[in-house]
Amino acid sequence: MKKSSLSPFLYETIIGLEVHVQLGTKSKLFCACSTEFGAEPNTHTCPVCTGMPGVLPVVNRTAVEYAIKGAIALNCEVASCSIFARKNYFYPDLPKNYQISQYEEPLAENGYLEIGTNSGRKRIGITRINLEEDAGKLLHSVGSREIDGSLVDFNRCGVPLLEIVSAPDIESPEEAYTYLTTLKSILKYLEVSDCDMEKGSLRCDANVSVRIAGEKKLGVKTEVKNMNSFKAIQKALQYEVKRQVKALEDGERIIQETRLWDEKSERTDPMRSKEEAHDYRYFPEPDLVPLIVDKEWMEKIRKTIPELPDKRRERFIREYGLSEYDAGVLTAEKALANYFEMVVKLYRNPKAVTNWVMVELLGRLNAANKSIEESPVSPEQLAGLLGLIEKGTISGKIAKAVFDEMFNTGKSPQAIVEEKKLVQITDEKEIGRIVEDVLKENPDAVKEYRKGKEKALSHLVGQVMRKTQGKANPELVNRILKEKLAN
Repeated sequence: MKKSSLSPFLYETIIGLEVHVQLGTKSKLFCACSTEFGAEPNTHTCPVCTGMPGVLPVVNRTAVEYAIKGAIALNCEVASCSIFARKNYFYPDLPKNYQISQYEEPLAENGYLEIGTNSGRKRIGITRINLEEDAGKLLHSVGSREIDGSLVDFNRCGVPLLEIVSAPDIESPEEAYTYLTTLKSILKYLEVSDCDMEKGSLRCDANVSVRIAGEKKLGVKTEVKNMNSFKAIQKALQYEVKRQVKALEDGERIIQETRLWDEKSERTDPMRSKEEAHDYRYFPEPDLVPLIVDKEWMEKIRKTIPELPDKRRERFIREYGLSEYDAGVLTAEKALANYFEMVVKLYRNPKAVTNWVMVELLGRLNAANKSIEESPVSPEQLAGLLGLIEKGTISGKIAKAVFDEMFNTGKSPQAIVEEKKLVQITDEKEIGRIVEDVLKENPDAVKEYRKGKEKALSHLVGQVMRKTQGKANPELVNRILKEKLAN
């Protein structure tokens, strides 16, 4: 709910999102052409996906199973019978002049997705989920070179998409961001898509309107397109909400239109008016029979659904004693949660593992712009390092230096400790001799400590650690120092 700076009115924001997810099949939705990203233009095409006369589409069974998997995970009612339809419109990247989609009888309806908000958990309705094929891609430039006209690449034609349409239950740009990150996490857990926005595997259009709080009638909506990241979607919605509120305060009429997000200027600009809904002249696809999903097939697919992020987060809190925040971070990505659990199996101290994974490992991965799948430190190596700390072979401080070397070289902690002679000094007599030297060299600190200034002890500990290059056992250093200072 937003209060305008121009009036006492409180405004409500209403957002609905249409997400298109490329399903991770090897072949297209209605033909055997490859879905590989980045191939030479027009090399992954055939008469079916380019709409040549006389061809017949055949449904990709894996794509349907992936779609059903997504629908079940999003708590939808999967239709026992759904119909493919032709969505008719002309655009240069659509060779058939129609797109095979679903309209009146989609694959699934009436679901929901739970998200976390500042006030607790909230359900966002899922109106419908349907299968459809992608269109091609128009190229107006190649690299830095502008083209005289436009080129078309049909490689994407026929790539399987899952369209997920939310109900208008999202009340802020921040909620929209959370909805999208939660949805992406679920889809990646299911392994039905890589959800890579840079490759176009996940695209989102947003419908947004505002109204004075308490009103029942929805405001006039605008559709916002051309957003290439979740942060961009959040920024675009923030801008559009402010623009609409200001327009209403200035006595202007909001026009139903499509607007494009400009990343550089951070504003939305009009693309086309949508005063009248486009008539796509949907009609049932005559070349495809109805899609029948029986109970047996549904149950078989349901059994393949893994433990999803919310359930895994709850289990991490319960089983490992983690905080809600830590559990949320560790379960946001399936690969990260798997990594954490593999380390815990080998080194049964979840709190220590959490600290090292979240602070040391993720910190370095983020700095190196790497994912957990690209981690040069394996779960076995991290567990080995923690074991060396527990045994007293190395100190916690030296462990961080060892971890740096592990991250940079991929070597095992044991090999690094041996090569660099980093084994912790635990010989009390040896530490005692070094402590004696430090006390003689720092008489002022000794006097300060004996006067009751505890900070002086930290200085003396630091001097011992410096002399031993950080190899002395800190607990022994502290104990021996205190014993000698007490005499």
